[in-house]
Amino acid sequence: MLTRRCTQRQFLLRPDRATNDTFLYCLAEAAQRFGIEVLLPSVLSNHHHTIVFDRAGRIVEFTEHLHKFVAKAMNALRGRWENFWSSEPACLVRLVERSDVLDKLVYAATNPVKDQLVEKVHHWPGVNGLSALLNRRPLTIQRPRHFFRAAGPMPPEVTLELVIPPELGNTDEIRQVLRERVAFVEAELATTRGKTGVRILGRRAISRQPWWGQPSSPARRGGVRPRVAARGLWPRLEAYLRNRDFVSSYREARERWRAGLAAVFPIGTYWLRRFANVSVAAPIAN
Repeated sequence: MLTRRCTQRQFLLRPDRATNDTFLYCLAEAAQRFGIEVLLPSVLSNHHHTIVFDRAGRIVEFTEHLHKFVAKAMNALRGRWENFWSSEPACLVRLVERSDVLDKLVYAATNPVKDQLVEKVHHWPGVNGLSALLNRRPLTIQRPRHFFRAAGPMPPEVTLELVIPPELGNTDEIRQVLRERVAFVEAELATTRGKTGVRILGRRAISRQPWWGQPSSPARRGGVRPRVAARGLWPRLEAYLRNRDFVSSYREARERWRAGLAAVFPIGTYWLRRFANVSVAAPIAN
């Protein structure tokens, strides 16, 4: 799951037609360019969660390209010149098992409901791919006119198909479980609001928020920055051990490379593979 926040928590992604089209266009183009499968995007006013499947090992390039073009296009739309995204790096969390993918799909889809912005997921006026994913509906987006040149290299339109990778199992079953769990969360939050008297903000109020505004609640600071999401203890430990083995192998290969010796870097090496043309181990065939 890929997450990134806008600078100063500002509402730079506040929903409107131009903003929605810009994000979806940049997402679809980046996904096609780097062979990334998109499961679900969920864009709130000051951050986004996008759940993807990186089959080709190009998530770093995809993340860089997506955020670069969203920032440029949205700054052009807003008449801004400063940084669009927070100075914190994008958060990439590996979802270890099928249950973890489902948990994050529900979390991302229901984000605007949990934040008391709307009553139902489909009421959210911004980008939320739940309906398109459940109904297998491709999203075709025209190239935004406010930034991209008509005669430029970017395609005049792109199509984004939200998918459930077959590695997760029966796709019909997963869609049904997702539908039921989202409905359960919506009902549960409605019951809680009824007991506490909390009111939702609503679509009209959301659309009236100034894009330079920000939440009144204090920002959370510190804490652990997640790299892995796993329900079970052993799958989580296994993922941490794989990460540790990667770091160890990378350090060893880097020391040999700096000493002028033959070195093969582990699968997943990005920067040195791209900019220094180092040797990287071949993927292991299943």
